[in-house]
This record gives sequence, structure tokens and C-alpha cells, in this order.
Amino acid sequence: MFEKISSKQLGHADHGWLNTIHHFSFANYYDPNNMNFGVLRVLNDDFIKANRGFNTHPHNDMEIVTYVINGKLTHADSMGNKHEIGRGDIQYMSAGTGVYHSEHNLGNELLRLIQLWIIPDKAGHTPNYGDLVSDWSEREGKWYHMVSPINGNAPIKVHQDANIYSLALNGDEEISFEVKEGRQAYLVLLEGNAVINGELLEASDAAKIIEEDIQIVSKDFSHYLVVEMKK
Repeated sequence: MFEKISSKQLGHADHGWLNTIHHFSFANYYDPNNMNFGVLRVLNDDFIKANRGFNTHPHNDMEIVTYVINGKLTHADSMGNKHEIGRGDIQYMSAGTGVYHSEHNLGNELLRLIQLWIIPDKAGHTPNYGDLVSDWSEREGKWYHMVSPINGNAPIKVHQDANIYSLALNGDEEISFEVKEGRQAYLVLLEGNAVINGELLEASDAAKIIEEDIQIVSKDFSHYLVVEMKK
């Protein structure tokens, strides 16, 4: 099964300092038929203005992954971590029994990021933080496996049977992604245009894929994020 999701179908909110696209019900966007996709509970496409951000706030029992598309993100938390990541980098926080954190754009340019909340395999994990600063070439023309389950082999590990990949293609490049039996994937086209499983997707569009391989033909430079998980 392949289902294209136009960005126009998704929740949108403009808070002045923050312009966001909600792929699933979040904050003031509520759709009882769009609460999650498998263990993927939240996927927000956030555009944060310079010198603004999310002040210190709490989380618990959620695996939170943030992928930067443009700009610089500065993270600080109650575990004593303070790190800055940029384009193509990713950070992970297991909120577990409870943690406070803040996220800010301390730079002079617009920050765009994807934040994902993944439901953990159980409640009560010990809070944890990690980040991955990588060379852009890691995802050029190939799937870059950034996040895996605890027993997986990606650099960042989460408490759930879920994997996250990024990819960048030039025009007329083609690639596939296997979605095995009993598995499903959520794809976001972050930048560019592409024909995916015969459907034309534009920047900020998404797709749900269940037990069907993904076939991508890039029309120009394009940039992708895929969350692959158990069905």
C-alpha cells in the first residue's frame, strides 16, 4: 500500500516566531483519524525564526528525534547537555522517567527542523541524550541509516523497533527502499520534487507505505527522511 499525503492535507500553524506543519494531531491541530502512524506519534516540520525557540519544558516516556534541514539548533537539557547541530545532523533524547529541555535558534538565519516523537517499547526508561554530526556526503545517492533499535547498528539508538534514514538525490537519479512483510514506512520529501511509486511529490509532501517497496525517481535535487518500523 502506498498513500501520498499532500502537505495541504496536514495541520498548519503560524505562531509568528514558529511556522509549523503537523503530520499528526498535535497542539491545536486535532484529527481523530490522524493520531499516529504505527509507533510514530508526532512529526512536526518546524520553521523557527532567528533568536527564537522553545524555552525549557518537560517530557516523559517518549523517544524524541530531531533532524535539522537548514540552520543551527541549540539544545540544552536537565541532564547537563548543551549541543548545537546543523544541516543533516540529528539528535536524540529518550525522555523516559522525565527530563526538561529547551531548543533554540540562536543564529541569524531561519532554522528548519523535523521533530519526531516515537512511542517507546515501555515506560520508565532512564533519560538519555545523543547526537550525530555527519558529513553531508553520507546521504548523497544512498540511504544513510541514522537511527535504529537498541540492538541495531545505526549510530543513534532508540527504545523501539524503528529506523530512520535520510537521503539526498540529484536530478534524474533513481533509488529504491525495501519495506518488508510486516513492516511499514513514513516518508517525507523535505526538499525538491520526485516521482515516488508513480506519484509526483513536492517539497513537504509525505507518504505512508505498508509492505510495498519504495521506488524514487528524483526530478531535481531532492532530500528525504524515512521512518521504517514494525506494522
